[in-house]
Formats: sequence, structure tokens, C-alpha cells
Amino acid sequence: MEKKRTGILCIVPTPVGNLDDMTLRAIQVLRDADVILAEDTRTSAVLMAHYDIHGKLLSHHKFNEHETVGMIREKILGGATVALVSDAGTPGISDPGFLLARACAQEGIEVTTLPGPTACIPALVSSGLPCDRFCFEGFLPLKKGRQTRLQALAAETRTMVFYESPRRLVATLGDFVKAFGPDRPCSVAREISKIHEEHRRGSLSEVLDWFREHEPKGEIVIVVGGLAPVRHAEHRNKYRQEEQDRGEEVGCGA
Repeated sequence: MEKKRTGILCIVPTPVGNLDDMTLRAIQVLRDADVILAEDTRTSAVLMAHYDIHGKLLSHHKFNEHETVGMIREKILGGATVALVSDAGTPGISDPGFLLARACAQEGIEVTTLPGPTACIPALVSSGLPCDRFCFEGFLPLKKGRQTRLQALAAETRTMVFYESPRRLVATLGDFVKAFGPDRPCSVAREISKIHEEHRRGSLSEVLDWFREHEPKGEIVIVVGGLAPVRHAEHRNKYRQEEQDRGEEVGCGA
């Protein structure tokens, strides 16, 4: 008896702004797919209609992905070609996608990801900050663990990339000034690839002052320069001294 064909999971990046950023291959994959999983079917329906793709959308988002992963995996094992998209950019990067990709990989299902749009790389390359080595931090924790993460990143020597909402941008830049210092170089990219794309560059304090006076709108990417090597050594020595001081205090009280 011939073995039943297993399907495939195709992770398909979609434009972060300009619909013409869609690749020809991505369009064809979506047209050929049996099912298209969408973070928000209403948002993805606009893109699908633009490229004359209809009737394949199923909801797959952070609130239901734990419940739907098993069903989707079975569809693929049954031979279906499933495409995964998010509202914008590459699925799995601060968007749903990891759980499904992991489940398929563990099952031996082929997982392929198309190259394509993401907000992270254009913001980094346009920032004027070093981009040969960088770390992507995505969205910082809102409360629990936020200060611990910022304290750890204060000694990071690579350029750092963050996502943030416009309503939290000023507060986050204020947190960065406290954690990294007011003079650390920074670039805030807004509305990448859209009509009102903007890049605001300067020190953290300068960029913070600008957005205090000009209400931010749209999708936001923050790029912050890493700690300079000389300052990194000073930071490390200061940290070690603080650890020694704390140890001495504990010893005196014993």
C-alpha cells in the first residue's frame, strides 16, 4: 500500500505596510495552500482580496493557538499544505507561530519559511548604529521582570532592537534613560514602509524630549546603541565591586 503523503507547513511573511512588498513566491504559496492560518482573519482578508485569494482563512492567534495546534498538525499529517501568516511581518517574531512550528518539527513535518518583510531589520539598518552584531529583544515585559531585563541589558555591547506601542513609547524611552544613561545613541523608526515613515535619531534624552512634544503614532521600533567597550569594562568592575561590598556586609552581620 502506498504511504499517505504528509503535507507541509509554510510560514509566509506579509508586508508591514506597503502591500507591494509581497513577494511573487509568497503570493503563489498562499494561492496553492489548502488552508491559510491568520492571526486576525479580518486584517488578512484585506491582503488576500488584494491578491485575489479567497475562502481559505482560519483563525490562529495567541488566544487559541494552544487549542488549535493539534487540529492543524493532523490536517498537515493528512496531506494538507498549510500556510501561516500574521497581521504583518514574519510569524513567530513577536507574533504567533512558534508553538505550531515546534509541534510540526517534533512530528517530523516539513516546515519551510519564506524570506520576506519584518520591521526589525529595516529599522536597524536605517538607524545609523552598528548592525554587524545586534540582539532582538521584541516587547519588554510590562511589569514583572521588566527592571531585571533592563539591568541585564545595561551591559549589552551589541545594538539592541525593541518593539513598542505608541502609547508606551515615552514611558519606555524614560526607562531606557534611567537604565542606559541619557547619552546612549538611539533611533526610533515609525510606520516602516508606509506613507508617513519617520526615523528620529539622537541620544536617548533627545529622542525622549522629541516624543514628549510630538505624540507618537503607528508601529514603533526602537534601536539603541550598545555599551561602548571601555564603558562595558567600567560597568563590569562596578558590578563586581558592588557584589564584593554586599558580601562584606553579610559577613559583618554574621
